[in-house]
Amino acid sequence: MNDEELHLNLEDKEWPLTTIDHDRMIARAIVVDGDDNFYFVRANRDDDFGKATLIETAGGGVEPGENLDTAIRRELIEELGAEVEVICKIGVVSDYYNLIHRHNINNYYLCRVKSFGDKHLTQDEIEDFHLSTLKLHYDEALAEYEKCSSTRLGRLVANREVPVLKRAKDLLDVKE
Repeated sequence: MNDEELHLNLEDKEWPLTTIDHDRMIARAIVVDGDDNFYFVRANRDDDFGKATLIETAGGGVEPGENLDTAIRRELIEELGAEVEVICKIGVVSDYYNLIHRHNINNYYLCRVKSFGDKHLTQDEIEDFHLSTLKLHYDEALAEYEKCSSTRLGRLVANREVPVLKRAKDLLDVKE
């Protein structure tokens, strides 16, 4: 396995493309602990995308003037309460949410947990998305993505994240 970054360009085949009117720079992470547990967020949504329960990597939008390293560390504290060591950048996945006219530029990192503390979720994350933490082994995570792929949004997320999770597992296996 070489250390070349993963680069994927994905289309939204769930909703028709009318127009894309904005880009969103995003920092996301595959987060692992010393016991090979992976940490994700569970979202229970009922919004423009429909009703869905999803597994997703922790992460979110990069704020104006913020670099990716700062953004990933901030997002992991907010959503997981996790202080992390950034092991490496996994790569970039470009995907689209046609329904909301958005192009996502997802920058993925592989991170190891140093410690857990309090989460700092936004009101939307608490009230609209009902975010909670999932701690899963690799095979359980793959099964969870498969289960959540029964919805249109779940398929978009799984198409983006399963290749990244597999790449992260390969990188971890090489480092051991």
